[in-house]
Amino acid sequence: MLWKYRALLVEQTRRDLFDAHAGQMAGGIWMFLHPIFLMAVYVFVFGVVFKQRIGGTYELPLDYTTYILSGLVPWFAIIQGLTKSTVSLTSNSNLIKQVVFPIEILPVKSILSAFVPFFVTLTILVIYVLFTYGGLPSSYLLLPLVIFIHYLWGVGIAFILSSLGVFVRDIQELITMFGVAGMFLLPVIYLPSWVPDIFKPILYANPFSYLIWCYQDVLYFGRIEHPEAWVFSILFGLIAYFYGARLFRKLKHSFGDVL
Repeated sequence: MLWKYRALLVEQTRRDLFDAHAGQMAGGIWMFLHPIFLMAVYVFVFGVVFKQRIGGTYELPLDYTTYILSGLVPWFAIIQGLTKSTVSLTSNSNLIKQVVFPIEILPVKSILSAFVPFFVTLTILVIYVLFTYGGLPSSYLLLPLVIFIHYLWGVGIAFILSSLGVFVRDIQELITMFGVAGMFLLPVIYLPSWVPDIFKPILYANPFSYLIWCYQDVLYFGRIEHPEAWVFSILFGLIAYFYGARLFRKLKHSFGDVL
């Protein structure tokens, strides 16, 4: 279905990227400035102000800046895509009421549009590692795989959130709150070993922790440091994708009546 309408999906993704900033002086540049600015703030606060120093060992091979960015870069893309997906149907009610329009592409384009600034910030991280260490770990060859897993997660959850968003309009606010809290509930700005034992179950109960660990294996550790995270992420991605698509198909016929 999605491949059949790939040209329409590309056009909808392009519109999603640029229409949100139409009429602004910087225009579409804002989609890149926001994540870059937030990355710089977090690196400054935790790397400069708090002066965290890690790296240079087998257990922690690269510096703290790389550790932060290896988690921040994918997390910003994840939460941006999911937040936009919650209103992907309600903000396009005119399209949903057109019988011939394939509404499946609406939540998908929310995820794809989040990948554009993601690739820009990811490129910045890759350049930083390349110039700081004179080369890239061989684990970077696994980037296409972890990005594909990320895509499965994103699209599957987007199908679910967009469907629920038609009936419960508060979903977007909940995801926004989770995005902020996720910065501190995920192993992004701290190491799991820093977490008191009493709170570690929260870290391991959060499914997004495992996707972040996959990214950290590729971008920071340079090896498969968390094999269980890869197994979980692949299985969760497949389940989320197929269950989300099934739920979307089951509810799609009622969207027009509610909207």
